[in-house]
Amino acid sequence: MSQILVKNLLFTYEGASAPVFENVSFSIDTRWKLGFIGRNGKGKTTFLKLLMRQYPFQGSIEASVFFDYFPYFVSKEDEKSTAEELISKWKPETEDWQVMREMPDLSLDPELLYRPFVTLSFGERTKLMLAVLFSGENEFLLIDEPTNHLDSSAREIVKTYLSGKKGFILVSHDRDLLDACTDHVLVLNRETIEVQAGNFSSWWENKQRADSFAEAENEKHRKEIRRLKQAADRASRWADKNENTKIGFDPVKEHDRSSSTRAYIGAKTKKMESRVKTYEERMDRSIEEKKGLLKDIEETADLKITPLRYYKERLIGCRDLSLRYKDAARPVFTHLSFELMQGDRIFISGANGCGKSSLIRAVLSKCANPPKGMKTENLDFELEGDLSVGGNLAVSYISQDTSGLRGTLRDYAERCGLDYSLFLTTLRQLDFDRAVFDGRMEEYSEGQKKKVLAAASLLTPAHLYIWDEPMNYIDVFTRMQIEKVILAYQPTMLLVEHDVRFREEIATKVIGL
Repeated sequence: MSQILVKNLLFTYEGASAPVFENVSFSIDTRWKLGFIGRNGKGKTTFLKLLMRQYPFQGSIEASVFFDYFPYFVSKEDEKSTAEELISKWKPETEDWQVMREMPDLSLDPELLYRPFVTLSFGERTKLMLAVLFSGENEFLLIDEPTNHLDSSAREIVKTYLSGKKGFILVSHDRDLLDACTDHVLVLNRETIEVQAGNFSSWWENKQRADSFAEAENEKHRKEIRRLKQAADRASRWADKNENTKIGFDPVKEHDRSSSTRAYIGAKTKKMESRVKTYEERMDRSIEEKKGLLKDIEETADLKITPLRYYKERLIGCRDLSLRYKDAARPVFTHLSFELMQGDRIFISGANGCGKSSLIRAVLSKCANPPKGMKTENLDFELEGDLSVGGNLAVSYISQDTSGLRGTLRDYAERCGLDYSLFLTTLRQLDFDRAVFDGRMEEYSEGQKKKVLAAASLLTPAHLYIWDEPMNYIDVFTRMQIEKVILAYQPTMLLVEHDVRFREEIATKVIGL
């Protein structure tokens, strides 16, 4: 057993207005299966890179183990090499047999080591990198979002594999994965960092209790402060009024007073002023105790979406549909039948490559008014069977591809016909940092890009919302926030998404390809 000790860590990106970490101290055990939780932009990946000594920092990080990081970097030139050749670059001290030892647990054939890396599917690449990662010894492993773009079956394989390992930090926004694979959590709260035993669900339950207690204590302090302020105001008014009676009196109307009464009134006034000071001191103490109670509460704004009512109950009809790419030897899928009715939220499920995104493209190609930027001419696939989409259907679309996001937010809002102020407001509700509003979108993180697409879709009134892997890279708090708005407004939706919890919360039907 050994410890990783972080002491007084201070790190700020050059040109940034505020530090990412400031005087941060905590310790973790190298045997733990540690889930790393926090909002987009809080510094999870940055911290992993600090452990790898990729950035200079102040303070200290003490560890007696080596660190290794997933995913490994793969250049365009690397893609031409075989995985066996890349292993010597990623992990020079590792032998092929050590990687092969891990491969069966990830449902990988050793033959993959000898194929060009570019020919491997995304799931095969991910699982192969994990096999290499866990082939070493005396290492603490840093795993950064391993399930993005993986289909459900590949996620299950990775989940089962990681649940049998230990000695790692896992950055993920997938609640199901965090619950299955972790026994401790490292949490980047709003203003603090905490380490806690348990998985995501146990931490979230504890956090909700702590937040409720903090809100109750905060309300108690507010009431106490109001009571003390009222009492101090009353005592202050009485003291001022009493002080004014010290000099001058009417001997006919106030026959019980004399000049010697002045000293008595002065003493009484002084006593009341002392009481006012006591009230103010108690009020200051209560205000000080109130500070910080709500600093870590995760408050998510209630989002809005504007679903339109279509004049027909059926929006999409699909019967005995087959889709084949031109020059392909076989169809991607065949004999698909389903109906999407008003109020349905249909999830398209299946392995990578089974045609989920292709089906979405086919539906969009049938729309009379396709979403802006969606090309429907010169399609590279052919359809057989019947696919009908309602006429004049207004569609709001989130693509899984963010590469088209370029320029400023203002430019993007104009291209999409969005109210710019409302667009920025929605981004702020999604916990988007104001500091990056004026930056260019190509410099955004993947999580920030996904939030741009989500905000635009939420602001677009539509009969049908078509979302293709919308939750990739988006933090867990925003996922729950989006679940809430969907359940509140009940839009009609067609989705591809591999987050099991997200699907369980909002799906009304699931289509398996």
